[in-house]
Amino acid sequence: DKDIREQLVKTGHVDAIISVGNNFFYTKSLPCSLWFFDKGKAEELKDKVLFIDARNYFTVVDRTLNEWSDWQLKNMNAIVWLYRGETEKYQQLIEEYHSVLGEGDFEEILHAQEDCIKELRSEAKSAADSAAKKDKKRIQAEFDEKIAEQEEQLTIAKEAVWLYSKFGDGEYQDVPGFCKISTQTEIEEKSWSLTPGAYVGVTPIEDDGVDFHERMGEIHEELLKLQEESNQLMDTISQNMKEMGL
Repeated sequence: DKDIREQLVKTGHVDAIISVGNNFFYTKSLPCSLWFFDKGKAEELKDKVLFIDARNYFTVVDRTLNEWSDWQLKNMNAIVWLYRGETEKYQQLIEEYHSVLGEGDFEEILHAQEDCIKELRSEAKSAADSAAKKDKKRIQAEFDEKIAEQEEQLTIAKEAVWLYSKFGDGEYQDVPGFCKISTQTEIEEKSWSLTPGAYVGVTPIEDDGVDFHERMGEIHEELLKLQEESNQLMDTISQNMKEMGL
């Protein structure tokens, strides 16, 4: 297998490899990798391969099935476009997001959508509480439809923020834990492995500002307190059972 991978990479035709997570197929739950070859690669890319680890990037359909939404597929296409230097296609996608969501900062649009959904849910509860019993279902259904529309917009806004926060106005950069452009030299150093996870690394863990040792001390105190309360409760139960002659 190693020899085969080596010969494949040395052709310069291996374009992109994407890791796919579990439950993407109806008959198989196992993860897999998608290999893309391109005999027409630009000369400056023949020494390079784009690795994308999308095992944690998907939409849950149900307990046994995951998928990529249309916007998630567009986002992954956008990464490939930037890798190839096709920035105009990336810009077209950003414009498409704006055409659906409106002009403005994507983060602000996302927060506005979240506020709108909260307000609609509050209005729905108030309207249902004050309505006659026979009208409650109709009113709730009307609000559910409005909320569903806003939640769809919110989902699109989240994907816009996901893409723009990583690549801005259209400049490719490696994203730790998700994508990386590797050279043939780097691939050779990893025994010609074509597993994206071997190259993209891990997603950085954000510092939540909590001191670990301090928090562990607090948790320990909480456990001791809960244990004391549990012992007191058991004593009370035991005493009550004795008084009942049990």
